[in-house]
Amino acid sequence: MNRAGGLLSALIALLLGAAPAPLAAQSGMMAHVDLRSPKMSEAELSRDEVVAILAMDLPDRRSGLADKSLNGLDLSALDFSGMDLSRARLNRASLKGAVLRGATLNLAWLIEADLEGADLRDATMMQAQLIKANLANADLSGARVIADFEGARLEGAKLTNASMAPDMRNQSMGLMRTVFRSAVLDRADLSGTDLGWADMQFAKLRDAVLVDVDFSRARLGGVDMTGAKVHGMKVAGANLASAQLLQLDGGDAIEGLDEAINLNRAFRD
Repeated sequence: MNRAGGLLSALIALLLGAAPAPLAAQSGMMAHVDLRSPKMSEAELSRDEVVAILAMDLPDRRSGLADKSLNGLDLSALDFSGMDLSRARLNRASLKGAVLRGATLNLAWLIEADLEGADLRDATMMQAQLIKANLANADLSGARVIADFEGARLEGAKLTNASMAPDMRNQSMGLMRTVFRSAVLDRADLSGTDLGWADMQFAKLRDAVLVDVDFSRARLGGVDMTGAKVHGMKVAGANLASAQLLQLDGGDAIEGLDEAINLNRAFRD
């Protein structure tokens, strides 16, 4: 297709409201998205209406909030256990202390949402957008996640035994990786979590628990792990350029250091 044809196709897609296909990783999710549009910035339901849906009998209850615009709502402390929130728009919503255990949040939008102290154990969050979200002290233990947490706050969060690595057998649209670029995970517990291929560039993991974390082939450039517990952490194929590997607890037991990239450019004790 020539350039003029490509521009015409893009214009038709915009006029028809069609979502463009993602090109690679999470960048395609944000392409052509107007976060100021009513769909992405307003709510079509009130908190009381959400509460009414949560009170419905199963199975009607489970999918009652899928693909809904719930932007900016105060949904704090509500119980969404097992709910299907796929494609829901929850930008700048408050889910502080909410229970989302076992919930499905695939393709959900939670940009700048407040999930402080939320229970997300065993949740599924595939291609979810949590850019600049607040997940301080949230619990994502056992969650299945491929999401964008760029600039998010996860101080004291629990991500133990979470699965955050891509399925390399299903990457037809380009590598879909978990992103924690410039996120703050100080004092977070990531024990046993699979973060293979993750983009952790410039993330802060100071005093975090990284025991048995798999960072194989991850982007760790500029990451700050000062004071972290790292016994059994795996870094084979990971890029460690400018990584802060100082005062590590168990640093002598990091696996795959000899296979890491740019180890000579990392800051080490």
